[in-house]
Amino acid sequence: MPERVGGQVSRTAGRSDGRTTALGTVLVVFLSVSPTVRLSSQDTSHVVAPGARIVSTDTAHRIGPGGAFWRSLVLPGWGQAATGRHVSGALFTTWEGVTAMMTLKARREANYLSRIGGTGLKLKRQEVQDWTVLWVFNHLFSGAEAYVAAHLQDFPKDLKIQAVPGGIGVSLPLPRR
Repeated sequence: MPERVGGQVSRTAGRSDGRTTALGTVLVVFLSVSPTVRLSSQDTSHVVAPGARIVSTDTAHRIGPGGAFWRSLVLPGWGQAATGRHVSGALFTTWEGVTAMMTLKARREANYLSRIGGTGLKLKRQEVQDWTVLWVFNHLFSGAEAYVAAHLQDFPKDLKIQAVPGGIGVSLPLPRR
């Protein structure tokens, strides 16, 4: 290999046996196979006239708190998506990806430092533990949040809390009959 400015180029993207590349390929295929989801703005079956008020809600297809908890414990964000909280589900899923990749990156760097006998191995192992704790915490917190969100599905969305002179006021609109 000819020498270039800056010295010899080393391969750091994966292992020579191809395991990192195969793991990445499996991850990409797994994430690509998920079924497509129709966005709520594309669903025209429940069009309501402007100013109309929905009187009854569909409770037959609601997910229970236990189901939401287990879904989010298995895959953070799944329980939130099942209860109709897509933004918080996406945030939990995104953080899951960040913590997983940072844990794997720190572990790879710790293995490299261990192989070459480099300094800072103790700090790198601490970083691996820190990211692993955040990864586990995301699972547990996502499950707990989905459990609470499933309990609060029937809570009125029009509830408003605001500061009033002398304290805090709560307003809850009641339906007219």
